[in-house]
Amino acid sequence: MRAFRSVVMNTTTRYILVVSISINSMALIAGAAPQRETGPHDEMIPVPRIHASSPVKPIVFESRDGFLLAQVNIDSSGANILGDAANEPSIAVDPTAPNRIVIGWRQFDTVSSNFRQAGYAYTNDGGRTWTFPGVIEPGIFRSDPVLETDAEGNFYYNSLTVQGGDFWCDIFKSTDGGQTWDNGTFAFGGDKQWFVIDKTSSIGQGNIYMTWSGGGCCGNDRFTRSTDGNNSYENPIAMPEQAWWGQLDVDNEGTLYVFGRDPGINVFHMNRSLNARNAGQIPVFDLSVPVDLGGDTAGFVDGSPNPGGLLGQMNIVVDKSGGPTEGNVYVLATVDPPGSDPVDVMFARSTDGGNTWSNPVRINDDPAGENNWQWFGTLSVAPNGRIDVIWNDTRNTGQANMSELYYAFSTDGGITWSANQQLSDAFNSHLGWPNQNKMGDYYDMKSDLLGADLAWSATFNGEQDVYFLRIGEYDCNANGVADSIDIADLTSADCNENGIPDECEIAAGAAADDNGDGIIDDCQVCLGDLDGDGDTDQSDLGVLLAAYLINAQGDIDGDGDTDQADLGLLLSDFGCGE
Repeated sequence: MRAFRSVVMNTTTRYILVVSISINSMALIAGAAPQRETGPHDEMIPVPRIHASSPVKPIVFESRDGFLLAQVNIDSSGANILGDAANEPSIAVDPTAPNRIVIGWRQFDTVSSNFRQAGYAYTNDGGRTWTFPGVIEPGIFRSDPVLETDAEGNFYYNSLTVQGGDFWCDIFKSTDGGQTWDNGTFAFGGDKQWFVIDKTSSIGQGNIYMTWSGGGCCGNDRFTRSTDGNNSYENPIAMPEQAWWGQLDVDNEGTLYVFGRDPGINVFHMNRSLNARNAGQIPVFDLSVPVDLGGDTAGFVDGSPNPGGLLGQMNIVVDKSGGPTEGNVYVLATVDPPGSDPVDVMFARSTDGGNTWSNPVRINDDPAGENNWQWFGTLSVAPNGRIDVIWNDTRNTGQANMSELYYAFSTDGGITWSANQQLSDAFNSHLGWPNQNKMGDYYDMKSDLLGADLAWSATFNGEQDVYFLRIGEYDCNANGVADSIDIADLTSADCNENGIPDECEIAAGAAADDNGDGIIDDCQVCLGDLDGDGDTDQSDLGVLLAAYLINAQGDIDGDGDTDQADLGLLLSDFGCGE
């Protein structure tokens, strides 16, 4: 049996290299596994951020249905950056403070170069405002971002890079809500990678699992894990079937599921491991089964909305709701069905741990067989079991390059689905290509009890930008009640009247509560603050004693004099504001 040991790479010895990888634009057909255009053709070109000087789409505005939509790749003044490109976003939400969110993306400082870096932005107010401080490791080629959190609310940024013609991944960690990042940990990997962190209460909690497609390390050994908090990653091993362009998830018991496409046999496959959660054991994949999604992977198609890239990743999520659908495994992908219809968003489910699968279900409800493109299908599942799906759709425009964002959901485990809902205006997916004929290869979404947080790309400014969309009502305290109702019912305080419950601002670090009394410091009124310095301390006691039974300068209760009652109020308030 081969050793399964841990390896750590010195992350201080990295260099910028330029490689040239060519790709033929082709349809994904049987037997074809086209190589994605990942390596940079161009060296880094330092470009200053240019403020928007012409009218552009507002940075924060409402989508068609009143949901909040905010641009993420903005400069320090909150303005659009002209001439750049941002795509392929991934999103992570802090489970301990859902208003703390981080989005990462491929940042092209200029569309005249395909050199890109690891862009990121963070928010602590649920996506209403964003800070884009720059990139991780400026000047280093980085691509294919995937972001995650652990159960404690630490953020992780999985980033693909290249050296000497070899691809690998580093995973960076942030303990302060995405404001700063460590030096990263070597994690083997390649193109296209995805990872998941076990946030359950199982013995696998904290384990990090990663798989990748190709163009990187270790031949067909394309699965690795970390069981020590991202300090090191174990030597990769092979899965029974490859999982190109796929994703991973775990159930409440820590069972691992991996879903993707095996290019050797042109079939979607799910691999399962029951023991990957056990740090002391070599992971064994006990089950590998094909999944029928009614067609094959779609991508690299001339004349499509995204001719130089995929038309979507392979998605997998597991229901962890604790309800009747707990343990269901759901998969979704944009596929090319038989006939003239170019692509559809297709879904399947398993109710027995991946052993058997339902017939494929078509999520987009436009008439079958029409020449409409439904692409970048993205899947997530909420803690209450609701399934959310979004995608780009050309049904209303009749043009492959003009798409609108659409949404559908299911509340019965994927048996029935809501009518499709349009969420955005049309945008041109052929604008702003940064020397690549694509908008990346995927979007990313996380669901909660009342809605979902989406990271996606669009061209509302005439260039590729990354946007955050809040679908549904906010529920920052995860009680299943809209924040607006909590505030109206006085269940939650909103002392600064900004529409965000105070407890959420404190939890996310958007507002200070230095004394831990649950009241935002800026809103706190200290009754005993007689000297006006914002707190009640020894100085205020001196003011009161000097006025005691003499005048009203120590009058706290408003009865016109300074007496025993005022002294009692001051003493009970002593230490307020400190």
